[in-house]
Amino acid sequence: MVDLKGQYLKIKREIDQGILDCLESTEYINGTAVKQFQKDFESYLDVKHVIPCANGTDALQIAMMALGLQPGDEVICPAFTYVATAEVIGLLGLKPVMVDVLPDTFNIDPSCIEQFITPKTKAIVPVHLYGQSADMESIMAIAKKHNLFVIEDNAQAIGADYTFSSGEVKKTGTIGHIGCTSFFPSKNLGCYGDGGALLTNNDDLAQTIRIIANHGQEKKYYHKVLGCNSRLDTIQAEILKVKLKYLDTYSKARNEMAAYYDEGLKNIPGVTIPKRFSQSTHVFHQYTLLIKNGKRDTLQNYLEEKSIPSMIYYPLPLYKQEAFQKYVEPDFSLPVTEKLCQEVISLPIHTEFKPEISDKIINEIQIFFT
Repeated sequence: MVDLKGQYLKIKREIDQGILDCLESTEYINGTAVKQFQKDFESYLDVKHVIPCANGTDALQIAMMALGLQPGDEVICPAFTYVATAEVIGLLGLKPVMVDVLPDTFNIDPSCIEQFITPKTKAIVPVHLYGQSADMESIMAIAKKHNLFVIEDNAQAIGADYTFSSGEVKKTGTIGHIGCTSFFPSKNLGCYGDGGALLTNNDDLAQTIRIIANHGQEKKYYHKVLGCNSRLDTIQAEILKVKLKYLDTYSKARNEMAAYYDEGLKNIPGVTIPKRFSQSTHVFHQYTLLIKNGKRDTLQNYLEEKSIPSMIYYPLPLYKQEAFQKYVEPDFSLPVTEKLCQEVISLPIHTEFKPEISDKIINEIQIFFT
């Protein structure tokens, strides 16, 4: 699905030197590279505070802890997303309230949010799915009206721009109260292991996040609150320092590959190419088609026979997962989410775009539908 080896080979000298620098310095934890990457990332995102952590799931959990959410509080999130978004809500004793998504961009549907708000609702977690922003202007207006926090799950859309109706442009992850991202290797900005970060423009929140991520301590061995141990390794920061310089180039390559797919697949009956949300750029973490008429699984099997990888993100709504049964009524259903789970399929998309590879994929899909 991604060509991490090809990407590495292009920047091998810089990556190898960064890793060697870390080994020679022996600054394995909280080294100079972590601090430098933090500053570089703040500059790139135009955000006041980046707090690196161990992974994207930790980032979501720490965000909710920093906002003071308490057991029993309700947190609204999309039902069509990766499990981590809702998993941390449940782990903290909060209640995940899952709402439907839009049928074309797959992001949380703002028109569905208010009907699920109760006196116990404390936060909304929009997910910028597949590489483009949710409708943040509408979501922030709802949050302001109901005095709710907004935590952006930006693991799939780092580098995307959101344009407000006023013309103001902000990077995804910097719009809500806290943004969370992941540096999992397959992400658009990925390291060579685990990593994550929290983003905020609020000085007080930033300080609270730093304390929680460091065992609840501001001063060594003096613990103000119960926290956790979540930090970005220096070696991973060395890698991210290098790759951040190329992030916009990577996004451009992904867009070129997406446009190539579009041209080859746009006229196939029963196939819907990805919708672009007018207020957001798209960084194409995934290139996701909709396959109508119940042919999605058959197409995936056909592609597998032709040695073409594909993935289904995601095959089952969160509320139908066994782990979340206690949070919903037995007959709970969200029509768009359930339809998408039957129709979405993601094709390989990455930074090392080669037309001949895309041609093979396009050609086989065309053959399948003839």
